[in-house]
Amino acid sequence: MQERRLTISQTRPTIAEAVVKTIVTHTVTYFIMGLLASTIFDYARFFAESSLNLMMRQTNDPWVMMGPLFQPIRGILFGIVFYLLREPFFGKKNGWLVMWIVLVVVGIIGTFGPTPGSLEGMLFTVFPLWVHLRSLPEVLLQSLFLSLILFYWVNHPQKKWLNWVMGIAFFVLISFPIIGLLVGQPK
Repeated sequence: MQERRLTISQTRPTIAEAVVKTIVTHTVTYFIMGLLASTIFDYARFFAESSLNLMMRQTNDPWVMMGPLFQPIRGILFGIVFYLLREPFFGKKNGWLVMWIVLVVVGIIGTFGPTPGSLEGMLFTVFPLWVHLRSLPEVLLQSLFLSLILFYWVNHPQKKWLNWVMGIAFFVLISFPIIGLLVGQPK
């Protein structure tokens, strides 16, 4: 079986391409996975009833609604790192897997802070183990989809339809919290 070889242009996205595509992909996957997880895991009830209500804002808080609007900032930060690690992430056949493993190990399980789902969180917070494990499906799947979609998009720049789909999804999903904040919520 012949292995597909990536061209230099595919292994070396520009800093602008890496950052812009990461901003869009991260924001879209963040929004969709957050919405799905919030619905499936009933975050409104869970955050109101559990000990997490001391740590997490309630889902109807305006800051929570604005959350997707801040994701492009994280996308910039991720994009810079992805650009610096472009060879192993975008230049290899299984680069998406390398990217995902790095995100999981450094960004989820091995973070420096005691966040839910991390080793530090499991050791240094008073939350029971089930609280930590409950948050993992959302972040593991979101980081997986970020890695898969971004890898494919960067390595297939000729797929103009993907530029359109991701661009439209980004602007539509970003408009939802803006509209929600402008319209306001009933008290």
